[in-house]
Amino acid sequence: MAGIKDVAERAGVSIATVSRALSGRGNVSQNALEAVRRAADDLGYVVSASASGLASGRTRNIGVLLPQINHWFYAKALEGVSSALLREGFDTTLYQLTKEPQERKRIFGDFLLRQRVDAVIAINVELDESELTALHALNKPLVGVGGPLPGAPTLSLDEQALADLAVGHLRALGHERIGYLGGSNDMDLDFQLSSHRRQCFVTAMRQAELEIEPALFQGADFTMEGGYQAAKQLLGNPAAHPTALFAASDEMAIGALLAARDLGVDVPSRLSVVGIDNHDLAELFELTTIGQNPAEQGADAAKLLIDALLGRAPAEHHLAGHRLIVRGTTAQRTADFD
Repeated sequence: MAGIKDVAERAGVSIATVSRALSGRGNVSQNALEAVRRAADDLGYVVSASASGLASGRTRNIGVLLPQINHWFYAKALEGVSSALLREGFDTTLYQLTKEPQERKRIFGDFLLRQRVDAVIAINVELDESELTALHALNKPLVGVGGPLPGAPTLSLDEQALADLAVGHLRALGHERIGYLGGSNDMDLDFQLSSHRRQCFVTAMRQAELEIEPALFQGADFTMEGGYQAAKQLLGNPAAHPTALFAASDEMAIGALLAARDLGVDVPSRLSVVGIDNHDLAELFELTTIGQNPAEQGADAAKLLIDALLGRAPAEHHLAGHRLIVRGTTAQRTADFD
């Protein structure tokens, strides 16, 4: 069986360099790192996790905090995180951070300490002061996805840019009476996502010099069922009659498409619909959307964490990518909704 000396000879580097490269400790040039990894792969050399942990004080285990598992965004983000970490030789321990106070207390007061994680990624979870203090007390790298985490680099969307892009697209198609489906203050998710997206929509409408009509706003809970019910209320309201809808998530937008179908409102000839996300079902429903890539966000967060573990200080804030994806639910306005 190949040993560390064999890997060093194959890679043409010292045993110390192999140790640093495979343990993640110390600085190793990119060329040396790639040479060591190729040599280890060629020889089938596997680092002993226990030996590496004892030598380095690290477990090569990353804790990931997220609010739920059975949602497409978190599943995709976790896929990106775990794939990127696996390539670097790290395991992943998942913690579902619900709103239940006792469960949260156990995670921050016991589980994270017991698992001896090397670092933590928090995906779309808002932490209170005591939880942040507990995380920072671990003295481990911390990266946030989806919103600001004081004292940690974060990766998030430019919400205003998303709203500007959606409203701009509809405005270019001649739509002026644009309805909005999304949460209100009492429906806020972590980082006040619901109210923040609503405010960004209002700002985008003002910048486009379009009238903001209260009758064209309808609250929903970011689910298809919520979007369906909200759209039925909005489209069935004689005082509303928008020619376009902007939904704060694709799931709500899909619900709106189903409501329009049930009410006999043709999309897109009488109603255009835009969502946010590029959900797995968006293409099936031919939904025009402002797409984000949660798997890419997860992978980018993992890279920020690796940089921190290697002593490279990542920037405080990074913006995730987004793009307008035009499909079959938006079209030029030909007549007002009636």
